Amino acid sequence: MTIGVDFDNTIVSYDALFHRVAAEQGLIPASLPANKTAVRDRLRELGKEADWTRLQGEVYGGRMAEAEPYPGVWDFFRECQDRGFAIRIISHKTRYPFLGEPYDLHAAATSWLEQNGVFSESGCRMCRKDVFFELTKPEKIARIASCGCDGFIDDLPEIFLQADFPATTRFVLFDPAGAHPDWKKSPSARSWAELTNLLLSPSP
Repeated sequence: MTIGVDFDNTIVSYDALFHRVAAEQGLIPASLPANKTAVRDRLRELGKEADWTRLQGEVYGGRMAEAEPYPGVWDFFRECQDRGFAIRIISHKTRYPFLGEPYDLHAAATSWLEQNGVFSESGCRMCRKDVFFELTKPEKIARIASCGCDGFIDDLPEIFLQADFPATTRFVLFDPAGAHPDWKKSPSARSWAELTNLLLSPSP
């Protein structure tokens, strides 16, 4: 079995980091909830779309090392490896920010994976060749198909709704904040423990 996993907001949680960097830059009050969506919405309400765009480049680039994995994600990866299941990390991500410093966002994400032990024998035991950062959503979907993913985990419902999403790939929505209560097209989970039960527990 091959399980594909998205990267941003699925493996990596940015809530605390977006709040911290935005507060350091004086863009938001510290009292704002430590939530990426709350930060984005506040900046857009204030007409600061350019600041939001620059903030994303800073978080995904220069401050990427400070981001945290979602609890339980590495347990899921290790259990897959123990069972002989293949994991593929497949994400869409621009190479450089649209505004601000020209960080290499693909390199920053790869370094974060290395920093978190994803490629080590004592960690998740993945190979770098099984990590794909595609530039567009169509290229991401094509990669899911070419990797032969039996299952795919993503936080974006729109990925699963694309006409060319592979029909044979079972998909699960990762929705830690409960932002998609009306989602009915597949199972959804609010934690990696739930994902483990959905995808790795024996069928009754």
